Amino acid sequence: MRRGGARCGRAESGNANVAELLQFLFSGLTVGATYALVALGFAIIYNASGVINFAQGEFVMAGGMASAFLVAAGVPLPLAVAIAVAVGGALGLALEKLAIEPARGAPVVTLIIITIGASIAIRGVAQLLLGKQFHTVPPFSGDQPIPIAGATLLPQSLWVMGASVVIVLALGRFFGHTLLGKAMLATANNRNAAQLVGINVRLILLLSFGLSALLGAMAGVLISPITLTSFDVGIMLGLKGFAAAMLGGLGNGAGAIAGGLLLGLAEAFGAGYLSSAYKDVIAFVVILVVLVFLPGGLFGKASAERV
Repeated sequence: MRRGGARCGRAESGNANVAELLQFLFSGLTVGATYALVALGFAIIYNASGVINFAQGEFVMAGGMASAFLVAAGVPLPLAVAIAVAVGGALGLALEKLAIEPARGAPVVTLIIITIGASIAIRGVAQLLLGKQFHTVPPFSGDQPIPIAGATLLPQSLWVMGASVVIVLALGRFFGHTLLGKAMLATANNRNAAQLVGINVRLILLLSFGLSALLGAMAGVLISPITLTSFDVGIMLGLKGFAAAMLGGLGNGAGAIAGGLLLGLAEAFGAGYLSSAYKDVIAFVVILVVLVFLPGGLFGKASAERV
């Protein structure tokens, strides 16, 4: 009986460990997919202009807050999501047209400072219009957890991961098979050469900010039903997206995706097996480690000219 009880206890302990591992895996992939979208936004703008856009987190906030406001106003959820993403895209276009373009020709550091100032301004406007409280967005397809091998997976997590995969595939198609996408790649590769062959670099820069903002707003809309949203959520999401972009290699699209997923998994397993107090510290540790030991990131060049 003792042997049977011991075996049963070990089996139960093993099942519990597997369930715990799966739970952390699901959590890490969910937040990691979000970080990957934010990191892709950083990569797109950096490639087009050499600027690190520290307002990227506010695009995420704008998407989540706009969708929450519209749903609260009685707008059907699918329409609210579409409008919120469009609002985020318009915000990115406005940032480039009103703040970046007038400073054309200024040093890159000046442009980065402009994005920081824009981030503060956007956050302040959101606080004035919608308050400091947290806002909710209903799950896209219910909130009944799905049991998987002792762990549970929220339906919204499937939306986050599934939509992220679709977005990445769509971006691959866009950059590889459309004239505009190829023009953006040409501009990223050599801006002067792109101008010489007739590419409107100014338009490409404008569209890069718009596309980056769309990605951020999509990330905000997708994650808000799980984490809630408020006027200041963009601060941490932006920094973590930047950490993911640095980890993968700043300006590298595939690296941004890998960096986002790795950072999300590191956060989830670190919080689960160490302490949840370290959850937000991990992203900053990643930035420091990458800057000191791997400046080009996992998939980037050994050195980056524009950093």
